[in-house]
Amino acid sequence: MGHRRRFLITGTGAGVGKTTVGCALGFALRARGMRVGVMKPVETGCAEIDGALAPRDADALALAVGSVAPLDLICPYRYRSTLAPAAAAAIDRLPPPELENIARCFGEIAADNDAMLVESAGAITAPLTRDSDFADLAAMLGLEVIVVAGNRSGCVDATMLTIQRCESRGLKVAGCILCDCDPAASSETEANEALLMRIAKAPYLGRMRHREPLARAIVEKLI
Repeated sequence: MGHRRRFLITGTGAGVGKTTVGCALGFALRARGMRVGVMKPVETGCAEIDGALAPRDADALALAVGSVAPLDLICPYRYRSTLAPAAAAAIDRLPPPELENIARCFGEIAADNDAMLVESAGAITAPLTRDSDFADLAAMLGLEVIVVAGNRSGCVDATMLTIQRCESRGLKVAGCILCDCDPAASSETEANEALLMRIAKAPYLGRMRHREPLARAIVEKLI
């Protein structure tokens, strides 16, 4: 690996497998001897445990890569509400996310690692602050984008819109991963893969089958 890899893992929406892909990729990179840092700058829908908001996705990412970074750096903004970050902050009456603070946390973690995996909350267009989204954060931090397409109806259109948003911000899309969110396959889920490979304006990295590890070929394309 000639240079440090820094990725934003985003998706076609919520519940499409971003954390699953992030954990699997982080684990695979660590198994190759790389030091891997992770961030979920904002996590919504957090449960309160012992008086503190517990970020389940951020915890899973940290565990997958053996991170020793403080949780306050990995996930500086946590909300009970399941709304988009800016709205969740207002509903919960908590401080809203600030790009500068996220960048500071990122810098502290990145300084000690060969690779950085940053997971968005929802889609790349989810409002992060009042006037910015995760594409703006990726541009600020110099992140390549990995698009996780949840293998469901409409995922190809959503993937194309995500790529268009990346292009409009001048971001590099490292590629798309089709993630089987559900155990049952259908003619549509099988057709989605062929369609993505044919029309996506970004490299098709491969498919993550339900409850299966990330294919070695996908990892090799990203390092």
